[in-house]
Amino acid sequence: MSTTHDSDVIIVGAGPVGLMLANILGMYGHSVTLLEALDELIDYPRGVGLDDESFRTIQTVGLVETVRPHTNPQHIMRLVNGAGKVILVNNPQTLEFGWERKHGFIQPEVDRALFDGLARYENVRVLFGHRVEDVVEDADSVTAVALVTGADGQITEERFRARYLVGCEGGKSPTRKRLGVSFEGESPSTRWLVVDVNNDPLGTPNVFLGADPKRPYVSIGLPHAVRRWEFMLHDDETEEQVTDPVFVNKLLAEHVPDPANLEFIRRRVFTHHGRVASSFRKGRQIVAGDAAHLMPVWMGQGWNSGMRDATNLGWKLAAVLSGQAGDALLDTYTDERKEHSKAMVDLSLTFGRFIKVTNPLAAAARDAASSVLNLFPQVKSYFADMRFKPMPRYTRGVLADPSTQVSGSAAASITRRIIPVRTANTTVSPVGVQFPQPRVNTPAAENVLLDDAIGNWWSVVVWGNDPTDVLPQASLDKLSALGARLVSIVPETQREWAQQHMTDGVLVLGDHTGQVKKWFDDRPTPMIFLRPDRFVAGACLNQHGPATLDAILRAMSFTGRSATAPAAPALVH
Repeated sequence: MSTTHDSDVIIVGAGPVGLMLANILGMYGHSVTLLEALDELIDYPRGVGLDDESFRTIQTVGLVETVRPHTNPQHIMRLVNGAGKVILVNNPQTLEFGWERKHGFIQPEVDRALFDGLARYENVRVLFGHRVEDVVEDADSVTAVALVTGADGQITEERFRARYLVGCEGGKSPTRKRLGVSFEGESPSTRWLVVDVNNDPLGTPNVFLGADPKRPYVSIGLPHAVRRWEFMLHDDETEEQVTDPVFVNKLLAEHVPDPANLEFIRRRVFTHHGRVASSFRKGRQIVAGDAAHLMPVWMGQGWNSGMRDATNLGWKLAAVLSGQAGDALLDTYTDERKEHSKAMVDLSLTFGRFIKVTNPLAAAARDAASSVLNLFPQVKSYFADMRFKPMPRYTRGVLADPSTQVSGSAAASITRRIIPVRTANTTVSPVGVQFPQPRVNTPAAENVLLDDAIGNWWSVVVWGNDPTDVLPQASLDKLSALGARLVSIVPETQREWAQQHMTDGVLVLGDHTGQVKKWFDDRPTPMIFLRPDRFVAGACLNQHGPATLDAILRAMSFTGRSATAPAAPALVH
């Protein structure tokens, strides 16, 4: 007879997305059962690029110190032609979100750090060797039926019940198939051979994309002296042929003096896919990561897009589970994540087509055009600073329009015809994008990252003012029920005065670098409503605060029920 086990959320798949989502829900105090069909975590490299947005999420769940040793920050990418000439450099210098924009990383080690982090939570358990064969959903819950093979070879059935189930089982996701949603996009016929080796025979730390018309390739220096190569395969080359050591050594002969003396980790053929599910949620079942979208490897965004999913979904599930928000909040997960996922897929496919040109005349034309464009500093910096990568901008979801205070959507520009807007340095709206993460001084510590100071739930950030002076009591009561932290950021010169004169309970932060002042100087929005995922839900003049707050609460289906806000993390970094 099977036994039923209860928890708040079932996560299917102990890959990086499932592990991160379990960490977020565990941090917020919710019970999680993570079911994995394999007997252990995958121990070979897959993803190799980790970006600043993902590192910010790693910071939120308190795992920077265990992840950082398995990364190499400031991963520079050089696109070279068939002659080895550099035609494009990607080397962004920004620390906008508190971390270097690009890192190389060893995925098995980082995934292990996410897994080990779950030991902090008594309410989270991971069960390996549990293959989910069926899911039954009713009005109040969802039940996963898992088959478990015992040490004696006997197969037993176990049932797990929860309020929601999230499928993070990869591109062939049974959860997505059960939802009956389409998986739109393309799977180019081009195949690639990936080769990973230990004891990097080159030792150079960065990335080379070889746009060689004879055979495009990738060469990537990774942490822990790991080197990865990827080679495009021709149509007449079989998988058996290209994984033969003699063939692989011939491919590597142009890259290393002695291919036969390498310590190989793996040799595998793969095909790029670019697909996005038509919906990420149906009823009580949700998909995330590769189950929701498949990314070609060119922009290194597969792992990172999954982290964005977990970051977006995690706080929303927490709000619904705590009773703060209605079930409709979960519909905004598709609203907010689908379009950006599609944009990243499209960019990756386009970049891939640029690299894998095999016609010599077309390749020569590409190289010539790149040389000319590199003569223009603005064009050159556009690629160097990675400004071609579309940053997430949510236009529908948990948002309030900065001009009209309309709930649930936000235009990209502020159009209100009032002098503070007309005289602003920019009228590009900050609503729907990530708020930067500068370093600030706090009453307890100096030079800390903003997120470590304000905690991991909602915040209202006001420049120069006491939030309790510019918001009416009715709004303050709603913010209290939401569990939002009231934050005032002032020039460092004023911090001591502000700490003495502002209301108890308001967190006063000192802007000792001037970065926060510069941000508010440029924008006519001195009041920011900051979501737990660090996206701006609302930005406005102080007198528009009450209407903006009400619009945000409607967009998140806020119930008015109070819930205990998660504790702020220790002030580190």
